[in-house]
Amino acid sequence: MAGAKKPPLTTSNNANIPPSETTAAAAAAGGGKKTIEQTYQKKTQLEHILLRPDTYIGSIEKHTQTLWIYENENMVQKSITYVPGLYKIFDEILVNAADNKQRDPRMDSVKVTIDVESNYISVYNNGDGVPVEIHQEEGVYVPELIFGHLLTSSNYDDNEKKTTGGRNGYGAKLTNIFSTEFVIETADGKRLKKYKQVFSNNMGTKSEPVISKCKSGENWTKITFKPDLTKFSMSCLEEDVVALMKKRVIDIAGCLGKTVKVELNGQQFHFKSFSNYCDLYLKSASLASSEPLPRFEEEVHDRWQVCVSRSEGQFQQVSFVNGIATIKGGTHVDYVTNKITSHLVAVIKNKNKKNKKFDLKPHTVKNHLWVFVNALIDNPAFDSQTKETLTLRAGSFGSSWDFSSKFLDKVSKSDIMKNIEEWAEFKQKKDLKKTDGAKDRRIYGLTKLADANEAGGKNSEKCTLILTEGDSAKALAIAGISVVGRDHYGVFPLRGKLLNVREASHTQLMQNVEIQHIKQILGLQHGKQYDSVKSLRYGHLMIMTDQDHDGSHIKGLLINFIHSFWPSLLKVPSFMLEFITPIVKATNKYGKNKKSFYTMPQYEAWKESIGSDAKNWTIKYYKGLGTSTDKEGKEYFEDLGKHKKDFVWVDEQDGDAIELAFSKKKIEARKSWLRQFEPGTYLDDRDSHIKYRDFVHKELILFSIADLQRSIPSMVDGLKPGQRKILYCSFKRNFVKEAKVAQFSGYVSEHSAYHHGEQSLASTIIGMAQDYVGSNNINLLLPNGQFGTRGQGGKDHASARYVYTQLSPVTRFLFPKADDILLDYLNEDGQMIEPTWYVPIIPTVLVNGSEGIGTGWSSFVPNYNPLDIIANVRHLLNGEPMEAMHPWYKGFKGTIEKTATKEAGFSYTVTGIIEEVDETTLTITELPIRRWTQDYKEFLESISAENDKSKDPFIEGCRDNSGGEIIHFAVYLSETNLLVAKQEGLLKKFKLTTTMSTSNMHLFDSKGVIKKYDSPEQILEEFFYIRLEFYEKRKKALLANLELDMLKCDNKYRFIRGVVEGTIVVSNRKKADLFLELKAKGFTPFPKKKNTPEVAVAGATDDTEETEDNTEVEIAKGVSASDYDYLLSLAIGTLTAEKLQELRDERERLTQEVEDLKKSTVKSLWTKDLDALEAKIIEDLKNSEKKWEEDRQRIQGGETKIARPLAKNPRKNTKKATTKKESTAEHMDVSDNTVTETDKVAEIKKPRGKAAAAKKKAPVAKVVAEADEDDDDGVAELRQRIAAYNFDSSPDRAEDMETELPQLQTKKKEPTKRAAPRKKQVSIVSDDEEDDDIEIIDDDDFEPEDKKKKGGRKPANPKAAAAKPPAGAKKRGPASKQSQLVGQKLITEVLKPTAAADDSPEKKVRRMRASPFNKKSSSILGRGAINVDDDEDKEIGETSNEQERSSVSDDVSKGVGPAVSRPKRVNRRQTSYVISDDSESEAAEEVDVDSDATEDSEFNDDE
Repeated sequence: MAGAKKPPLTTSNNANIPPSETTAAAAAAGGGKKTIEQTYQKKTQLEHILLRPDTYIGSIEKHTQTLWIYENENMVQKSITYVPGLYKIFDEILVNAADNKQRDPRMDSVKVTIDVESNYISVYNNGDGVPVEIHQEEGVYVPELIFGHLLTSSNYDDNEKKTTGGRNGYGAKLTNIFSTEFVIETADGKRLKKYKQVFSNNMGTKSEPVISKCKSGENWTKITFKPDLTKFSMSCLEEDVVALMKKRVIDIAGCLGKTVKVELNGQQFHFKSFSNYCDLYLKSASLASSEPLPRFEEEVHDRWQVCVSRSEGQFQQVSFVNGIATIKGGTHVDYVTNKITSHLVAVIKNKNKKNKKFDLKPHTVKNHLWVFVNALIDNPAFDSQTKETLTLRAGSFGSSWDFSSKFLDKVSKSDIMKNIEEWAEFKQKKDLKKTDGAKDRRIYGLTKLADANEAGGKNSEKCTLILTEGDSAKALAIAGISVVGRDHYGVFPLRGKLLNVREASHTQLMQNVEIQHIKQILGLQHGKQYDSVKSLRYGHLMIMTDQDHDGSHIKGLLINFIHSFWPSLLKVPSFMLEFITPIVKATNKYGKNKKSFYTMPQYEAWKESIGSDAKNWTIKYYKGLGTSTDKEGKEYFEDLGKHKKDFVWVDEQDGDAIELAFSKKKIEARKSWLRQFEPGTYLDDRDSHIKYRDFVHKELILFSIADLQRSIPSMVDGLKPGQRKILYCSFKRNFVKEAKVAQFSGYVSEHSAYHHGEQSLASTIIGMAQDYVGSNNINLLLPNGQFGTRGQGGKDHASARYVYTQLSPVTRFLFPKADDILLDYLNEDGQMIEPTWYVPIIPTVLVNGSEGIGTGWSSFVPNYNPLDIIANVRHLLNGEPMEAMHPWYKGFKGTIEKTATKEAGFSYTVTGIIEEVDETTLTITELPIRRWTQDYKEFLESISAENDKSKDPFIEGCRDNSGGEIIHFAVYLSETNLLVAKQEGLLKKFKLTTTMSTSNMHLFDSKGVIKKYDSPEQILEEFFYIRLEFYEKRKKALLANLELDMLKCDNKYRFIRGVVEGTIVVSNRKKADLFLELKAKGFTPFPKKKNTPEVAVAGATDDTEETEDNTEVEIAKGVSASDYDYLLSLAIGTLTAEKLQELRDERERLTQEVEDLKKSTVKSLWTKDLDALEAKIIEDLKNSEKKWEEDRQRIQGGETKIARPLAKNPRKNTKKATTKKESTAEHMDVSDNTVTETDKVAEIKKPRGKAAAAKKKAPVAKVVAEADEDDDDGVAELRQRIAAYNFDSSPDRAEDMETELPQLQTKKKEPTKRAAPRKKQVSIVSDDEEDDDIEIIDDDDFEPEDKKKKGGRKPANPKAAAAKPPAGAKKRGPASKQSQLVGQKLITEVLKPTAAADDSPEKKVRRMRASPFNKKSSSILGRGAINVDDDEDKEIGETSNEQERSSVSDDVSKGVGPAVSRPKRVNRRQTSYVISDDSESEAAEEVDVDSDATEDSEFNDDE
């Protein structure tokens, strides 16, 4: 047995040994119970394959499935019944034949025979055959090895990339196992051998191989097998299975292409390309439709062949991997499909970018594609041995499919896109139907609906739904319909403006609650054609809005909503109605006569017609429905015929007019429509029927024009109406004293007829005052408070009720007061409001730029440098060519470079600043304009490894040191990533570039016409001539006014002289006689300007009061009482000789002014204004730059400070670790001799108590005491400094207190009460809350001689101390609040109250103890600065309460006066200092601050 041959694929283990007789007998004796051996079995692989075939070849049961098969010369998709396992064993042999093409490209023939009657199948292919040679390791021929032994393959080397179908070593062996006969035939021309071998009994037996000779050029392989049909529960090869096998043969023909001829039962199948093969499917599918399906093929290279067509709502795919049919697709199909769908989604989004009609997802687009893929994949991996789905990830394909733009353009322009869009529309309509209404009797859930009682019933046609503009209008309507009853009238309030549904996305429509409510209330059904209103809950829809422009817009939006979805409803007579209310009501003062006007032109015409009688009328404006009372509401509904108007549909021109106003497809037509607008156009309300076209062209156009004017500024002054109103009120109020923005906005509303929201006005005021980088180059208002920063682009401003503003000083340089009388002021609501436009001396639209979107147009103008603009104005004045101007933003440190020239403007690249610090650190010190700090910080955090949520971290971390207008980010990253970033470009990688363009500079010109400007120079040139003309007008007006002033001056002089000399007698005379005498003597009358008769306006603001003195009384013919008011109103005190001299001087001055003005030219006037403006701008720029530089130094210094340890020398007995000498520097104002923050840090690090430290110039204020300095000189210097700094205002520079201060000694702590001071003292400061008086007792010059003491530490005389008034009681002149606050802590700490000390001529050693008053005692170093930051409770001391330390002084100051007692104060704390006046002495130890002294600021004392 040992030498016997093993049966094929069996092993010599016990698994193949038949059971022994003993075991069989035991099993029989057990009565059928399984033995252990029967329960637990081991099978050979061959046995396992036959026992569990579904693991290897799929199911061996019959399956019914819809598949493509080849039938009657066509590919047909039909339901077939087949056995997947039988189909698989055939496919394995077929794929092997196709694989040979990859091994031998010369292969050109595949022949397949399927003999149903004989039940045999043969597959032949030429090309290199199987080597006919014995395998040295296995001892068998290679053909037998690969076809008759399991787990044998040539595809096991995964390092070798192969594009074949075989992989696991089963393949053809499975076909052998499931065949009754399996014949291998191959010709090896290389070895001149032909091989044949027959396997039978499911590869259980085999014949000996037959080896014969063949020719050298003969290379082929042929496999013939007879399927074991019993294994598949079949008796013969059934028709469906054969059809499926034939289809697979044709698949191979399609995959191999034109280089291989494929025959099936003698019939040849030859395809020139893969796309020809795809035609078999498309032709079959086209039979069901009238048009052939489109086909778009792409063969990038021989490894990827793709064809795309249209599918009807269900994704289809036909795909192959290395000749294997992946009927379920896989990663290769997803790879191709995702690329196509992504492109198509992008195309659809771009196509509908403006109206956002479709919001399609890729999977939706995918459902409309039919994709054919033939791919060659390296070492493919599948989900199972049946190889129906490819699972290999795309990165391992070994190649890529990069589609050409031409291919995808063809796909995107085909009817595939049309199909997708049609389906999307259908889906949207289906979704919208979910929100449809119905003719229900009652609707629940709409609390604001006041439903008509008959709505939804048999009389629903008679019902009218009134849609009102807001809840207040609903209240008016409810009051009104009480007259006509609630049976046929319902009311529903709208929340603001309705959505423009014509351009809305599907998502917007579905989420818009307002639209859903209207559909439900009316009972509207989406897509339904309405010939009548019988199926609706209401038969009429009435719109009731305010009579302003926005009310007209709401009407238009509602009409647009109905026209978009139910155009047939607009054609139903009387369905759409509007309810109009008066805009002006006039009441006669002397009667009950009332008139109502529904349009402003009608009112203006009536006003002109009554002439002088206008003064007898009072008018009231009704801009909103909320103005009307309930009584008036009832009056409106009592006269419904007058207030109700029917909209009428005449023809399609009505629909075109509605589309013109609301469709984005009509943008150009809408621009033309607005250009043709004629002022004075209005809709006549006298007709009870209104055509839709008339509503659009005569009423709605007024809103569009107003919207445009609100959104786009004027070229002349660069202001929009809201901004102009604010500026007008600033000038009118002389707004030089600050006021809250909220209060000022109320003033603007009152005095400029502002009709919009207060919040909007406050936002505009804040915007005009903002001065952060990227906002205004010249802010017309001052930002007194938090008006926003570049951190959030101004959105971080405080509420309007917290911030203050006022007119900026530079504003009047831009808008000279002399121009005010020349402006064309508007009149609204009976009051004079802002002018049509201001005329600044340079175009502010270029200075501050502008941005806005209106109806038909949008606008963007960048900021430009005002100094460049001034220079160009001078060029124009001198007749020189202008220099090109480029965008410029105040405070921006980056670059703005011109990158491209367009037909209508320039394109600029705005770049921030990034610098490389070292191999791993970058600093970003500037961001592009309008890239805000917070947004950029979020971007850096999104790519930071410190952020757990970062998807693609690139940097290790970042530190934000930015503050105010200064940008400073430190970015840390690896050296590798820094190199990567540098290769890509640091600016690009860190998103530090943006672009801006001058191609959209739309502005209103001086005539109020919208105009496009191509360059800033064009704007400036057009402005130049307007401003030049204004200077002409100004010169004439000034001359006229000066000449009038001279005439008045002459008349006053003559009048006063006449009174003084007695030639004119004023007293005890009749006015009429006096006026006639003045006229007779040639005095010039100056009549007051007579206003035309005006109607009185309810609620209007009138600046003049009507008094008796202002009434006009005609004394004589041509003489009125007010003509000589300028003379008779002179005060008695002016009738003097001095006044005469003053008038003579004034006349000379006026004469000189007239002469100067006459000599001057308009150019010189302009130049003078420009010089003043330029000087002011340069001054402001210098101040701003200085502030920014200080901030920059502070931020950069702060970085250094953060990096340093807070405490170099550890304290020993301190309770707190907050002692920082740096606080001295941080809380003091920067003086001229103050060094940078970095220097301060360096100074702090120096050792304490060294002489060298005291001699160097300190970076912060210090108290310096030098023994050899003369006392008188020191005191004189101190006095000078005291005089320079008002103590009431708390000086903020301690260096100004330099003087000799004697050393002082503390006494032991007395915990309970304050005693009279006994210690030597240098200064006493009283810091009462109400008075910041300071009393200084320093040396001899500060005290009378008789009060000097010569003792050592004797206690001060209580009586003497009592005789001295307390410091807090001294009366001082008031100091400004600002000066009191600045540096308050510094001076109060320097001059903290201590006890007086006697003279001590000898050097002494003093002991220091904690103060009994303040629990806080400190010694001042001889070289150090005195500064205690009480707010943060920082300590300047090292001595604990438990330990006393000595303070050594080499010299002692002379002549210290006695102490002065202080009034006792509750909760008052006192700090004592030891001051050494010897610069060479050792620094005294500092005393620790007691732990319970938490809030020691003098501002927080509770008195």
